[in-house]
Amino acid sequence: MIGRSFALVLAAGLLLAACGGTIDLATNAPGEVRVVATTTVLADLVAQVGGARVRVDSLVPRGGEAHTFDPRPSDLVKVARADLVFMNGLGLDDWLTGLVADTGTAAPVVRLGENLPGVTYLAGRGGETNPHLWLNVAYARRYVERIGEALAGVDPAQAAAFRAGAAAYEARLDRLDGWVRSMIATIPEKNRAFVSFHDALPYFAAAYGLRIVGVVVPAPGQDPSAGEVADLIAAIRAAGVKAIFSESQFSPELAQAVAREAGATVVADLYTDTLGDPPADTYEGLIRWDVERIVAALR
Repeated sequence: MIGRSFALVLAAGLLLAACGGTIDLATNAPGEVRVVATTTVLADLVAQVGGARVRVDSLVPRGGEAHTFDPRPSDLVKVARADLVFMNGLGLDDWLTGLVADTGTAAPVVRLGENLPGVTYLAGRGGETNPHLWLNVAYARRYVERIGEALAGVDPAQAAAFRAGAAAYEARLDRLDGWVRSMIATIPEKNRAFVSFHDALPYFAAAYGLRIVGVVVPAPGQDPSAGEVADLIAAIRAAGVKAIFSESQFSPELAQAVAREAGATVVADLYTDTLGDPPADTYEGLIRWDVERIVAALR
């Protein structure tokens, strides 16, 4: 049996050959840095910092699932041609490691979420570190700092511009963080408990004074046992949880079944790991979209 890594390399080679040795995945403009990011959220952070000086590709498409993503041969080609690669790390997108190894790319690979100064890391439900740091806007700001320095490192001629872009975006995120806090403050203290579909919101909850009672699934692609569902329903009733929050890329059926039994409502159109359609097509838009729905459901 041909291994998956070899099959990807072979398919990428055939793809290149079929296109005469080149694939116009992106054609660099003069002075433009070619960047690959694993998710649309990370790609947007890079684009906001770099502006017209970068061309960014996201490997996981909009609406895709980062945890269970299956790379394609074209993704290997994108990585091979990149000047700089960004991933979150912390187990969210470790499938990228195989792509990087298969290409032999010399592009730096930056793990934005790992060893990040000033961060209090939270354990996931399986004991591993939860990777969803960016849903705390203050932590996303630290991603932006790292992005600016990484871009400056690969293109020193434009270092000042990249650092200025990062500083301007950080100021916008400071304002966004303040807006989130003002919105969450309108939720009565007794209503600040919720359930999420999967374990994506602990940094958000910790930053903004909310409490997570439980999750519907242990992880994307893993169904809960009947006993786990029964325990969750009991916990929802005991805590008086008003809402279960799920994301648009997941089927809402299981969350809706739990909510019916527990007497809660389901908000099924949040975004956490992926951007959505406008107005949730940027990181700032994603945060505003989610917060407005969370506040409306809990208030």
